[in-house]
Amino acid sequence: MTLHTGVSAMSRTAAQVLVDQLRIQGVDHVFCVPGESYLPVLDALYDSGIEVTVCRNEGGASMMAEAYGKATGRPGICFVTRGPGATNGSGGIHIAQQDSTPMILFVGQVETHNRGRDAFQEMDYRAFFGGMAKWVAEVNEPDRMAEHVTRAFATAMAGRPGPVVLSLPHDVLPMAAACADGVRVDPVEPAPAPEQMAALQALLDKAERPMLILGGSRWDEDALAAMARFAERFGIPVATSFRRAHHFDPLHPNYAGDLGLGANPKLVARVKASDLVIVAGARLSEFTAQAYTLFDIPVPQMTFVHAYPGAEDLGRVYRPHLPIPASPRAFAAALDGLTPKRSHDVAADHQLYLDWSEKGTDQPGPVNISQIMIWLRGHLPDDAIITNGAGNYASWIHRFYRFRKFGTQLGTICGFMGYGMPAAVAMKRLYPQRTVVAINGDGDFLMNGQELATAMQYGVPIIAVVLDNSMFGTIRMHQEREYPGRVSATTLVNPDFAAMARSFGGFGANVDKTEDFAPAFEAAQASGLPSVIHVKFDGDGISPTATLSGIRQKALGG
Repeated sequence: MTLHTGVSAMSRTAAQVLVDQLRIQGVDHVFCVPGESYLPVLDALYDSGIEVTVCRNEGGASMMAEAYGKATGRPGICFVTRGPGATNGSGGIHIAQQDSTPMILFVGQVETHNRGRDAFQEMDYRAFFGGMAKWVAEVNEPDRMAEHVTRAFATAMAGRPGPVVLSLPHDVLPMAAACADGVRVDPVEPAPAPEQMAALQALLDKAERPMLILGGSRWDEDALAAMARFAERFGIPVATSFRRAHHFDPLHPNYAGDLGLGANPKLVARVKASDLVIVAGARLSEFTAQAYTLFDIPVPQMTFVHAYPGAEDLGRVYRPHLPIPASPRAFAAALDGLTPKRSHDVAADHQLYLDWSEKGTDQPGPVNISQIMIWLRGHLPDDAIITNGAGNYASWIHRFYRFRKFGTQLGTICGFMGYGMPAAVAMKRLYPQRTVVAINGDGDFLMNGQELATAMQYGVPIIAVVLDNSMFGTIRMHQEREYPGRVSATTLVNPDFAAMARSFGGFGANVDKTEDFAPAFEAAQASGLPSVIHVKFDGDGISPTATLSGIRQKALGG
């Protein structure tokens, strides 16, 4: 666990310099699939004190690193080998870019003297990752390793956070490196100018129907507490952006609901009717913007204020009347200096949320997923972490589960299937004392279900709930809408997921009716093992508000 320092060329290899920089930056955990192209790094990690989680697929490893970055605000670290490792690992890079998550992918590369020969597993990483990553570079000189790694951390956290890719040529890593260590970097916190806050005060003074939308990354509990104080003082209803529901307590009297997949139509109408919308931290992704119909493009129909840490994103889609290039923390702190001229009544807005989410909805068949979500919200501790991938099943989470604490929701903005399992493993490694539940669809689970082996290897008792309707549900829903009755390529034949868990050495249970879920979940908790609860439900009940048969009938004009 010695931290190597100094500039002597004989003291360290480039691989040792790399690992020393990780320690300087406070890295305590990395995720990887091993490869011969970066063996010197694995050796340097051996006695570094940094924990290593070995995964079963590079996609799972990169998603674990992304989840770590999302949860901590510091870059999640992933190592993969060249070629196939890089292509498999690209999923986490795409998620980190779309979700504004700090992350660094270190990827092996062929020897420098073989570059450009189309050598074994050689890739042009700048071309491959250039459209996804904030910065893609190759460390060709061992003496510049510390410089590159330090810059990677700074770039990943700057402005709008995102992924960085550093390529590590095979022959560079064991070379002696004569370079000094870098210094720990922390993100710059751009703050709003006094005149911008004065302009916001003036807009608030005359607003009749204001609305606040919270989202994005770079938040912490103190900043969100400041946002809550602001909403309370001015009487402003608060909505959260897609998969950022944990930014505001849903039982707070100012909470109006979640803007995302399956959003409350009354909330959508309320936002459209606002005369002042303040967006803090969110870049307004397609789902939050309700397929870009929530606001007029390019100039929103109401007075529009956008506070965002990346100035290049201000006006990218929506041109704000008042752009504020500021980090969420700095913006939240500045709000404490504003004084309300009057306060608005938010009771009706909060009641709309309660009416939408309090009770379950009807669903065909013996399993009602809305009741399962309501059971979970009533029985899980407030700090329990819920992870999920992508699919129609997530609409039940968004509507009926309640995220009471910051940092308890991990899902992808980009709708990447297979995220729930690796994210859950990463969170249980990071927070071993907290309950971690991965909620998956059936097609979703099998995209990274192999990471159950990783959970077994490290003894992390995550609980995976697999909601099985034997189809790619989201695609089937669109298929029935566009081509009613012509089912093609969306049907799945699934294994017994509970038996699969047992074959890994974990706990497995099957649920065929709603009342079986609670005892199955409690048995999974009591087992102390990585667990899978296989819930089969009627595929006709495709979402909380629709059935496939109803969609088909409507498409056929019935």
